[in-house]
Amino acid sequence: MEKEKFIDYIQYEKRYSPHTVSAYRNDLDQFFSFLDIQYNISDIQEVTHPMIRSWLVLLMEEKISPRSVNRKLTTLKSFYKFLLREGKVSINPMRKIISPRISKKLPSFVEKEKMAMLFETINFGTGFPALRDQLILEILYVTGMRLSELINLKETDIDFHQSTLKVLGKRNKERLIPFSSKFAVFLKTYLQGKKTYLENTEFPGPSGNLDDPWLLITDSGKKSYPRYIYRAVTKYLSRVTTLQKISPHVLRHTFATHLLNNGAELNAVKELLGHANLSATQVYTHNTIEKLKIIYKQAHPKA
Repeated sequence: MEKEKFIDYIQYEKRYSPHTVSAYRNDLDQFFSFLDIQYNISDIQEVTHPMIRSWLVLLMEEKISPRSVNRKLTTLKSFYKFLLREGKVSINPMRKIISPRISKKLPSFVEKEKMAMLFETINFGTGFPALRDQLILEILYVTGMRLSELINLKETDIDFHQSTLKVLGKRNKERLIPFSSKFAVFLKTYLQGKKTYLENTEFPGPSGNLDDPWLLITDSGKKSYPRYIYRAVTKYLSRVTTLQKISPHVLRHTFATHLLNNGAELNAVKELLGHANLSATQVYTHNTIEKLKIIYKQAHPKA
């Protein structure tokens, strides 16, 4: 089936992340299910732009957000480009489809003072689990890396001599992120604590060992996973901020916003975040402008 060929293409040739591949697969499954139920067709040659438009109407009637609808449209656009290239269709019905508008939302971030409070006053506890939880918060804020990048970070990716972390980002693109001497001290403390923990703990059943490469491990010595990271971030960030949505990505937003607020160049922040283009990074300048407006209103006599 053409769908499976397309999935193989984005997975093995384009090297999309497992998360993206899964999302594309789900989008196409939903689309073909709609075509089968609504129009009783399965042949991609029979699909027309009114059919696609009717699917979009249904999605919006089901209160699917414009952002999610646009992502599904992106899936279909990529799919039809692939079909055209393979000669499976002669007309691209997506050319007549207009994407719904998305209202721009500023990225949520934690104020500088509250981040200072997190690391200076919050008690993470004692022992290896406390060290590990603190490292999760520290490394996300210090580097701005993505959740998936943190989970897949290995001890061998740390270069203490150059004070850099080697991160494998989207599309398997590597980048180096610098870290401070203060963070280096904490990182060495964590690594020693992890080594001691693994040497002196008896784990029931299969568990991690000293040969496992992953930087972050769970209490049972296994590689960490997304929900595990979410729990640690939510547990501690909720003590210093009242943000409605707390996630590891909020710390990525915080990293970028604080850098720009302190005068970092936009291109430099783009490289640190691993963005493919500058437009993805420019969203953070809005937070900087909002801060400047507040300062202006507070400081200028005629504001």
